[in-house]
Amino acid sequence: MPPGTVLTTDIRTAMKQETEAYFDHIVREDRSVLDLLQSNYTFVNDQLAPVYGIPNITGRHMRRVELPADSVRGGVLTMGSVLTVTSNPTRTSPVKRGKWILENILGAPPAPPPPNIPSLEESQSKAEQKAPTQRELLALHRADPKCASCHERMDPLGLAMENLNAFGRLRTQEFGQPIETAGQLATGEKFSGVRDLKKALHDNHRVEFYRTLTEKLMTYILGRGIEYYDVTTVDAIVDALDRDDGRFSTLLFGVLESAPFQQRRLASNPASRDAPPTDPTPKPNSTQ
Repeated sequence: MPPGTVLTTDIRTAMKQETEAYFDHIVREDRSVLDLLQSNYTFVNDQLAPVYGIPNITGRHMRRVELPADSVRGGVLTMGSVLTVTSNPTRTSPVKRGKWILENILGAPPAPPPPNIPSLEESQSKAEQKAPTQRELLALHRADPKCASCHERMDPLGLAMENLNAFGRLRTQEFGQPIETAGQLATGEKFSGVRDLKKALHDNHRVEFYRTLTEKLMTYILGRGIEYYDVTTVDAIVDALDRDDGRFSTLLFGVLESAPFQQRRLASNPASRDAPPTDPTPKPNSTQ
């Protein structure tokens, strides 16, 4: 069996290492956080390269590779790690992938599904074909008005990534049928596949991404969720990111220098503020 056709433990490890190396590169080189959406490079080793169809890679250490202009790689959306965790055990999941983009890129998560919604697999019984594609199953699922409102936002995003299988290998067919990846964002931008989708997110939705990333980093650093009184801080960091082409240092120092973080540090140790200063002068021993 050709290398990279089965999701082995070594490939799983390489996927994790790719994500870590990619993020480390953005931080250390102070690159734009927009590289997380789209870039002309990624990191691979001899285990991951065959999955991505990248030739002439030897050795287990991760190294940066420049990608050809027509590559779908570059950015987190087409990383094996993200594609795997947003798939089901035996197939892709356009719903999970679309939901992941709404939550983690656009900061606009869908509402929770209403109760007693039938599973996607239950829609298969309505299909005329024996093995319908994911696009066809989702079309049947959306026929229920209770399902349509959320799926109309999620499905096109996830279906744009259907040319990538459950752990990120390129494919052109599903059950012998050509895979159709064209769609449209809720804001109107049309795309023919994941490359167009990434470009639309990068070019037209950077501010939403800046805001989502800022809120997530603040949540991580502050150890709490974002509250209404944090909006001014988030707005200021987003404006600074937009001025500075999304530099990572602008994001990080924007959070660290913000009032919520600085006040949290003071509030976390009130005794250190209120205690009188310590006199370092030695005191005579009263027992002598």
